[in-house]
Amino acid sequence: MDLEQLETAACLQVAAALRAADIVASGKSDIAEIAQACGANVDALTRVLRHLVSKGYFEEPSPGRFVMNDAARGLTGLFGRMTGAWATFLDTVRTGRPAYDFWADLAAHPEIDAEFDALMGPSGHGVPDPDILLTDDEWRSVRTFVDVGGGTGAMIAEVLRDRPWIRGILVDRPATIERARQSAYSDRVTYVAQSFFDPLPRGGDIYLISKTLGDWGDADAVKLLRRLAEAASPAGRIVIAGGVTGADRASPELLMLALVGGKSWTLPEFTDLARKAGLEIVRAGTQKSNRYVVICKPVAA
Repeated sequence: MDLEQLETAACLQVAAALRAADIVASGKSDIAEIAQACGANVDALTRVLRHLVSKGYFEEPSPGRFVMNDAARGLTGLFGRMTGAWATFLDTVRTGRPAYDFWADLAAHPEIDAEFDALMGPSGHGVPDPDILLTDDEWRSVRTFVDVGGGTGAMIAEVLRDRPWIRGILVDRPATIERARQSAYSDRVTYVAQSFFDPLPRGGDIYLISKTLGDWGDADAVKLLRRLAEAASPAGRIVIAGGVTGADRASPELLMLALVGGKSWTLPEFTDLARKAGLEIVRAGTQKSNRYVVICKPVAA
């Protein structure tokens, strides 16, 4: 990377952290107005935006007047937040904890929260294969399927579609649960709006945590796994889809570190976390969709 590329990366981080694209998209175009709304120095912000204009972000139809283009729209909303998180990455690396409070940002901005739910759903990261490494015989014994952090219900709908004997429980943040109530098979789903770290609905046969464990560091991951172990029936199973890899080293997951302090684990690393939480691994493997899945059970008292 040359110096000009470093300048561009820094300018993108600054523009995203200051929400400059959101402000311009709201209708402000005069640089003095934009700078005031950003809480930035007029001259310095002018130079940052002009650099970005030269790289294809924003347009400056007349001196000191900036307007949106398609590239700049990529700096708005949820993806703008993700870009802006890099501006605090140095502090994150120094402390090991995210300097940007992603969850508080979502809570304060319902429209960004909705974008996040969409990204986590079928139109974003997709839905794990609904068999989640369970055999047909295992599915026939399931009566209650609990999706912890299941978003707006896409996965639970896939599970219930061809299994009329199963009832579902969907656990997620309150705003997400409100959006989920419109999903398919809602007559067979109980909706629970709560933190994942509070006691979970008890007695389920299968607890799925998909694309959620990797949002946390070691200590919080153990807390979440312990809640799952406490809630499951003695014969219950906890299915982890995402956050664990079968490779000999985990992905750096730098975006997750910057956003929420998250990470991923190798299977031996995860085995240690599971043991601390009162779980033991039953099986692990890769689905057709290339997602790595781990199935655990509570350790007998």
